[in-house]
Amino acid sequence: MYDELSDDYDRFVNWPSRLAYEMPFLERELNAAGARKVLDAACGSGQHAIALAKRGFDVTGADASVAMIELARRNALDENLSLSFHVAGFGEMRERTGEGFDALICLGNSLPHLLDPASLAAALGDMAECLRPGGLLLIQNRNFDRVVAHRERWMEPQSHREDDREWLFLRFYDWQSDGLIGFNILTLQRQGDDAWTQRVSHTLLRPQPRAELESAVAQAGFHDLRVFGDMTGSPYEVDVSGNLILTARRGMVTSALHR
Repeated sequence: MYDELSDDYDRFVNWPSRLAYEMPFLERELNAAGARKVLDAACGSGQHAIALAKRGFDVTGADASVAMIELARRNALDENLSLSFHVAGFGEMRERTGEGFDALICLGNSLPHLLDPASLAAALGDMAECLRPGGLLLIQNRNFDRVVAHRERWMEPQSHREDDREWLFLRFYDWQSDGLIGFNILTLQRQGDDAWTQRVSHTLLRPQPRAELESAVAQAGFHDLRVFGDMTGSPYEVDVSGNLILTARRGMVTSALHR
């Protein structure tokens, strides 16, 4: 899905608005943890990594999508930044990016792409091994407690315009009988008065309720868990919050999966 979306991904996301909203919280959490060396897991087009590098952090990015990593590298070069980006999916990051990071961030509802509890446990164990003892883990998921309770299907449309070219992005879920969610992005594009072209991209997600995510993070050897309701650090409210932001610190011992 993300290889397919890479050409339009930075049109789909309004990065100036998103970064202005999220970066103060990210900087505050990283500085409070004494973090300078940061791993951005599932980094996508690299925009968070680039924004953090501009603020003096030593950032490495990783993503399973080859096309996204190529885009991230181009975006960094466009900003005259020399950043390290690696093709690495969940469970592969310590091997491909190294260890000893002060912080690991995993943003954009990326973890729910893991489709079973064993994969989640392995990914979190690998994340723990990437971090130094006491290192910070910061996860941004959708608030799936609310999504599941209300069977929410549609997300807010996104639009983009460049001269006479226009894009519309519509995101929606298909609820599966096995508990998974089909995540779809309908991309509509036209130039001038031409007819709209359309493309649907699809992948699967597995909802991660708060209780399950907290338990999995703790079992991977993390402690001092905190949760927030969005990327400003507001309190988490199960029926209101759009996001579930979780922070934790790596303990001295990681999950038994990786001992």
